[in-house]
Amino acid sequence: QVPVVESGGGSVQPGGSLRLSCAASTSIFSINAMAWYRQAPGKQRELVAAMYSGGATDQADSVKGRFTVSRDIAKNTMYLQMSSLKPEDTAVYYCKVTGRRYFSPGVVADYWGQGTQVTVAS
Repeated sequence: QVPVVESGGGSVQPGGSLRLSCAASTSIFSINAMAWYRQAPGKQRELVAAMYSGGATDQADSVKGRFTVSRDIAKNTMYLQMSSLKPEDTAVYYCKVTGRRYFSPGVVADYWGQGTQVTVAS
């Protein structure tokens, strides 16, 4: 069972919107954090937004006011609503889930998805 799966990427014109989804496997429990990262060609992977178990959130300055992160705890799913997209938002977006898996409950680990491409271009 793939632990983390992203979906919702695609191509959009500048100023457009997209919503990404990150579904964590039911085999992951006691989730401490769920986060979105992105990596553009030739650049390092960077944090976009995160949600923590206590309710705190974090966002990169470059996306504040444009991106919103939310979570459906019952579905083990996190969403990234992206609006007013810019060409510089073009990247592969990855989801990271920090938690425990049922077959190794004593270990807190990071689980990454395979990534979803977001392209913003005219």
